[in-house]
Parts: sequence; C-alpha cells; structure tokens
Amino acid sequence: MFDKILIANRGEIALRVIRACREMGIQSVAVHSTADADAMHVRMADESVCIGPPSGTHSYLSIPAIISACEITGAQAIHPGYGFLSENANFVQIVEDHGLTFIGPTAEHIRVMGDKITAKDTMKALGVPCVPGSDGGVPDLETAQKLGEEIGYPVIIKATAGGGGRGMKVAKTAADMEQAFMTARAEGKAAFGNDEVYIEKYLTTPRHIEIQVFGDGKGKAVHLGERDCSLQRRHQKVFEEAPGPSITAEERARIGKTCADAVAKINYIGAGTIEFLYENGEFYFIEMNTRLQVEHPVTEGIFDVDLVREQIRVADGLPMSFSQDDLEINGHSIEVRINAEKLPNFSPCPGKITQYHAPGGLGVRMDSALYDGYSIPPYYDSLIGKLIVHGRDRPEALARLSRALGELIVDGVETTVPLFHALLEEKDIHTGEYNIHWLEHWLETNLGNA
Repeated sequence: MFDKILIANRGEIALRVIRACREMGIQSVAVHSTADADAMHVRMADESVCIGPPSGTHSYLSIPAIISACEITGAQAIHPGYGFLSENANFVQIVEDHGLTFIGPTAEHIRVMGDKITAKDTMKALGVPCVPGSDGGVPDLETAQKLGEEIGYPVIIKATAGGGGRGMKVAKTAADMEQAFMTARAEGKAAFGNDEVYIEKYLTTPRHIEIQVFGDGKGKAVHLGERDCSLQRRHQKVFEEAPGPSITAEERARIGKTCADAVAKINYIGAGTIEFLYENGEFYFIEMNTRLQVEHPVTEGIFDVDLVREQIRVADGLPMSFSQDDLEINGHSIEVRINAEKLPNFSPCPGKITQYHAPGGLGVRMDSALYDGYSIPPYYDSLIGKLIVHGRDRPEALARLSRALGELIVDGVETTVPLFHALLEEKDIHTGEYNIHWLEHWLETNLGNA
C-alpha cells in the first residue's frame, strides 16, 4: 500500500481524500496557493507545500509545481480530486513518466472520453445507447442546417471539448441554427481552444441520470446504481439524489449492467460516471466523466461504500473490495451544493466567515472546508459545502434535509441556502416530478433569474 499520497486539489474534496488516507494509515500531502495558506485542507494534512500564487493557473494547475511537491515530500501517488487536473491526460502521462501513480483512470481513457465525439463513438461500439445526432464534428453551417432537418428540431449544438455548460446552444427551429452554430463554435474556441462542434437531438423534457461505475483495470467492473441530477441551473448541478425517483428496478439493472460491461471491456480503472438524458423510459448517453464526481456522497450513502478508499486500493493494484452481488440499495440520499453566492443573480460572494455551524444528527453529512474566521478567497469556484442526508426512504430524506438546512449557520457571506429552503416548499420536489428544465423555469418565475 502507498505510504504517502499528495492531493492535487483544495477545499472540501481535498479534505475528503485526506480523511480516507487517515483511515487507511496513509500519510497525506496538501498543496496550496498563497491564498490558501490558512485553508482547512492545509491544516488537516500531514504535510503541506505551497505551489504558487493565488491564480489557479499558476498554482493548482501548475504541473511542474505539483510534481516538484511530490519529489520534495516523497509522495508516491497523486489523487486529483475533481476539477483542476483531474481529467487532464497530459498530466497523467507526466505523473507516470516521473515514476508516480495517478489515482484514477489511464491517460488513454481520459483522452478518449474527454473528446465528446470520440466518447460517443466508443460508447456506441460498446453497446451504450446514444442520442441521435451527427457522426463526428460538423464542419460548417451548411452541413449543420442539413443535419438539423434530418435529425428534426429542436437540436443542440455542443463544443466537442466542452463542459460545464459552455459551448452549448439550442436551435429550436431552422431559423435559430445560424446563430446557435456560430455562438457554440465561438464559445468552444474561447473556452477550450477548439471550435469543433457536433449536433444532437434536443430532448424536450428529459431527466439527467448518471450511472456510477467502478473498474479494477483488469477487466472487472461494477455499477453502483444511478443518481438523478436533473435540478440544474445553466447546466450546473444544484440538487442530486440517489436512487432516481423516476427509475424502476428493472431499468436500473438494465442500464447499470450495460455501463458496467462497457467499462469492463476497456479495462477501465477507478471511479467513473456515465451520464445520460432519460426520457420516456429510454437512456441516451451524453458523456463520461473519468473522475470522482462532486455528488459521489449520495452513492456512498445508499451503498455504504467509500469510493475514495476504493480508488486508492485499485490504484495500488489491489482488487475491488466488493462485487456486484454485494451492492444493495439502502434507503435514499440527497445532496445540495451550497455556494457562496448572492441571490437572485448567483453572483460570487467571497468574504470572511464570522460564524459557522455544521448540522448534525442521524443521517446527516456535511462536506465543507469552512471554519469560524475563514476568509473565502475570490479566485476559485464558489462551492463552499455539500450537505448530504440519508433516510430510509425519499420522504424521510427530504424531511431530514429540511431539518439540517435549518441547523446550518454560515454568517458573513451570502449563500444559496435560501434557495433550498424555497425549493423544499414546492410540490414537484416532493413528488419528484421535474426535469432538467424545471429549475430554470422556477428561477425565472420566482426570482426573475435563470
């Protein structure tokens, strides 16, 4: 087993990995920018190394600085968390070239799944159902217009290197195609340095369903059910739950086996998530995230597994500690992402935390790096915590979420907590009758902002 692991990330996910290391008897190394010198992940780790100035580009995204930190501390492996370098195939290759272990999939798997066209082609070949659309990139507007007519409007134009909702535009009719096509290309070029786009059928009322998979890199893989992440704002997930309230046991078994078989065939190693749009009983592949997801705790809640511990085990060559037959769903789990943002415009709200109290009690988990007196820096993502609850069933989980939100205290900055109090008053949330467009419509109606 590894003696020492460096965590190439910050905030709550760095703490999450540090905790797993501590339980496994592994020393942990935190890296940090000068802006994060007083961050909780730095305090909690066994060692820490400053890797640069506040800018993420010159610190958390600096591959030479991270490799140097490993060499200085003697760390044998790197856990990337999510975001930053977690899906950077070049980083993985450099890590391996320096005789270190990357705790995650191979560079090739990241490279294949990082390009959405290649990922779609790969998944099609592996028997995973896909959304009707273009075969590869669309070179020009004329081709896009022809495809729009063939597929049938509405369609969505997506940057092949896109993510986080960037480089995605909907053309509801043929008249919308030119502007949507050109805008998606421009956004892809600006955000990812790649203006190639592809086109898919735009489903009108789908849910966002994702399947958690895990492989040992030796041809064995399992699925850990689904998460419903349909409540989104501008393609960013806000509220996630497992199991999905709209998915039957038969559907879960069918799509889960399809996904597990697919990743087993390519010898995938570690945690991965295969994301789908789900409508009228059908699943349509949209992308695969080759990393740990922000919302992984809801899966851990219903299966009582530690996904980070398992990542570390298989990266060190050990077998998975569970099989598909061991995985049985227990109850219901919900996560809400709490951001330091000011409503109704969701503008970032960094600042000093004057008082912080985490909720507790049965079935409540708070993943956060906050503490009294901590100053949230303005340089990074505004996510400051994830509140996760577990109950015997969905109604109990919702009741527990309401209670826990009432206990949570974050003073000194504005947060998105009031949004969740308001959502829990809505009938559709309690019945589970929502899709990926529901939240934006609700925000526009109730807050005048989407």
